[in-house]
Amino acid sequence: MPPHQGLVHAQEYDWRDSNVALINSDLDHKVKHQSAATEPAWNNGVIGAEPGLYIWRIEDFEVVPWPKEKYGCFHEGDSYMVLFSEKVKSRTEGSAEEEREKLVHDIFFWLGTHTSQDEAGTAAYKTVELDEFLNGAATQHRELQSAPSDAFSALFPRLKILRGGVRSGFTHVETNEEPQHIDTLLRIFKHPSASAGRDAILVHEVEPTWRSLDEDDVFVLDKGDKIFVWQGRKCSPMEKLKAAQVVNDMTLAKHVDVEVLLQVEARSKIFVDYLGGEDVNPLETTFKAQRPVSAASERKVKKLFRLSDAEGELSFDLVREGNGIGKGDLDDNDVFLLDAGKSIWVWEGRGASRAEKAMWLKVMQQYVAQQEDAAALSIAKVSEGNEGRGFWAAVGA
Repeated sequence: MPPHQGLVHAQEYDWRDSNVALINSDLDHKVKHQSAATEPAWNNGVIGAEPGLYIWRIEDFEVVPWPKEKYGCFHEGDSYMVLFSEKVKSRTEGSAEEEREKLVHDIFFWLGTHTSQDEAGTAAYKTVELDEFLNGAATQHRELQSAPSDAFSALFPRLKILRGGVRSGFTHVETNEEPQHIDTLLRIFKHPSASAGRDAILVHEVEPTWRSLDEDDVFVLDKGDKIFVWQGRKCSPMEKLKAAQVVNDMTLAKHVDVEVLLQVEARSKIFVDYLGGEDVNPLETTFKAQRPVSAASERKVKKLFRLSDAEGELSFDLVREGNGIGKGDLDDNDVFLLDAGKSIWVWEGRGASRAEKAMWLKVMQQYVAQQEDAAALSIAKVSEGNEGRGFWAAVGA
């Protein structure tokens, strides 16, 4: 008899028969904290105790420390976790005068464009676990390679996105064979979001073909024995400066010649030729290529919603919209969702119910699904009393 034969299946699944009702309960937090306390990646006496920047990459479901010399360099085929801890001054409860320093944490789980679902899921799960390790005091951020937030970009003034990843075969070398150099083409361009700031210049590795060129940007081609810099006819001074920094970093490891070529000069043809464009005249061609980063569509009106179960059922109600939103609109008995135009924040009040806190992710996902232009927005969750500058800047307080 097959093992399933004769079994009677329930007509309707009852969520109360599972542990769903325990989400965000004291037991749930204790179990997650116990798991987090045994994670070697951050159970080292430093994480949660000292300020600093810490990065891990997800490798085969494991959280592996990322080398400090590679900080700011990410691979589009991977998922990463980034923890930024800083000391801030806060007023002691019950006192309007005395101030003390506290450690505020921001956890980003960064998802490369070509990361696997397993890696992305592990990064998200481990982010929650790390937050438990930090006693729920961290602000959690979901970061997409295609639309980095201002807060994430600010951590990495030399942010560089490379192709490949932990499972990539790019570094495979046959036995007894010398490793062959692979041409690398880097694109240096300004963040497409006007609000990202004048210094938001990004570096992305792109396909080494002349079709990747864009006359608005600067490109760096590493040929192994020589490095070429190609300046598009409409590139900005900041992009040129960023390219100089990139080249400087590259030549620290190896001493090679560097040549800078302007698109408007006849010699720039050599750059295009190296990229397979022998039949292309750079003086007569308009180079345009889609950028690897998209600008999230910024809505002009902020909106604040309340998530409440005051009447026994969860509701999602508009509280206020416009630039008049402030601290006074937040109630510590509830959970709020703030659509700040270019970012979405979920704020959890201290007195919010277990059901309200458990539903924040689902509600946020539903909200994003309803907004066609919100898919690339930065998403973050923060708890009352642990807000950082990013949240209050989004509120406008």
